[in-house]
Amino acid sequence: MAKGNMQKVLVAGSTGYLGRFVTEEFKRQGYWVRALARNPKKLEKVGPFLEPTVKDQIDEIFLGEVTKPETLRGLCDGIDIVFSSIGITRQRDKVGFMEVDYQGNKNILDLALRASVKQFIFVSAFQADLLKHIAMVKAREKLVEGLSRSGLNYTVIRPTGYFSDMTEFLKMAISGRVYLVGDGEKKINPIHGADLAKVCVTAVAKQQHQIPTGGPVTYTHAEVAELAFSVLGKTPKITRLPTWLVNPAVEMIRPFSKHYYTLAKFFTVAMQLNFDAPKTGTHTLKEFYEEIAPQFVKKPH
Repeated sequence: MAKGNMQKVLVAGSTGYLGRFVTEEFKRQGYWVRALARNPKKLEKVGPFLEPTVKDQIDEIFLGEVTKPETLRGLCDGIDIVFSSIGITRQRDKVGFMEVDYQGNKNILDLALRASVKQFIFVSAFQADLLKHIAMVKAREKLVEGLSRSGLNYTVIRPTGYFSDMTEFLKMAISGRVYLVGDGEKKINPIHGADLAKVCVTAVAKQQHQIPTGGPVTYTHAEVAELAFSVLGKTPKITRLPTWLVNPAVEMIRPFSKHYYTLAKFFTVAMQLNFDAPKTGTHTLKEFYEEIAPQFVKKPH
């Protein structure tokens, strides 16, 4: 294997929240970076959750779509390490989680195997064994099963939740009230993209199949809600919704949108579990909220 500063890495998902930080971190640690992008213009500007602009840190942009294998020919040629955080959070082109989160990543994995890539780093979910009935997690875990059978050296990163996900609490607080599922006492230690990127890049040397990880501070959901109100300088207004009410309400979304049903199902189920993983990093949710809040607060005309 080539020395660290000579290795070539493919970042799939380079325009997403985590992918940008990972691109930045690989480059910072001396890797040559090829970025797969569907819309490379996104790499030129700061992301919606303050992700860095990374166009100038990419050695080669590969234009392609994971759902269209014909656009991916040569994607992994000459690559030592593949990193993928590919997945959908918004419905597009009528493709679902199985088409993108599984098959899209499988298309990359097939190319990685053909190109004799040395290592594949993939991002899935923390506590996935308790979430496999949810389409989004089921699709990603199907890819994990394929990785485990591939014979390829692989690592699955399992974060508790991104700081970008936690902006939902901030948005609710801005609107005046935060709604929690259950008593709000379940715990989570979400992680900033920059801290998670370090975990992903150091995984190259660790040679572990599974790395569960979270941020440096653990909160209850109620504490996250209170933190959001505090940063905004508002009096907390929190409504705790009983699970017997929420679960059937989520089911009512299914006939209208399978995609939004799956996302709602994931977040409501996750809020009924403890997502407290081994701690890492230095970025706190309070600092992130303070930094991003002005972006969400509507300025008076």
